[in-house]
Amino acid sequence: MPLMPSPIEPTQILSAELLDLVCQRAYQSGDFILSSGQKSSYYINCKQVTLNPRGALLVGKLFLAHLPTNAEAVAGLTLGADPIVTAVSVVSAYESPPGYPALIIRKEAKGHGTQAYIEGPTLPPGTQIVVVEDVVTTGQSAMKAVDRLRQAGYQVDTVLAIVDRQQGGAELYQSQGLNFGALFTIPELQKRWSELNNQT
Repeated sequence: MPLMPSPIEPTQILSAELLDLVCQRAYQSGDFILSSGQKSSYYINCKQVTLNPRGALLVGKLFLAHLPTNAEAVAGLTLGADPIVTAVSVVSAYESPPGYPALIIRKEAKGHGTQAYIEGPTLPPGTQIVVVEDVVTTGQSAMKAVDRLRQAGYQVDTVLAIVDRQQGGAELYQSQGLNFGALFTIPELQKRWSELNNQT
């Protein structure tokens, strides 16, 4: 029996469910040092969501719904983006066949074989690729992916994230001629976290 595409659910329903999952599984309050070197009173580990079966499905559906019409593939910097690009690609095979190929950008070139920075199918030069990210703080991580893809001859004009911490990432992308969108901003996430934890 052939696999059938999953029903198209309203994005606001999916978004509300994903927001709760991020609050329940990914958000932590405390004292943390971020990858950017900044200190923070909270930490968001989205891999607790993107590597969860339901979370991956929700992320895949929502990112797919927000891809620009000119998108031809998705890509992201390892490790945080790996499950996201996979989820979007797999969901797209069901809901928007033939779907969007997924590329993973290494932080350092592979030390053997082709010594490639980019893993995944070789796409034609000029392919329009959307870079995805889990959490955006300063925006530097996704910019590494953007730069590698552009150096390889691909076109990149959009970055999408699960959470925007609103700490300079959007401004960086704008300065580089990139469109930027996030499923959630940190005020939205913290407001819902407070509601779920009876801290309102």
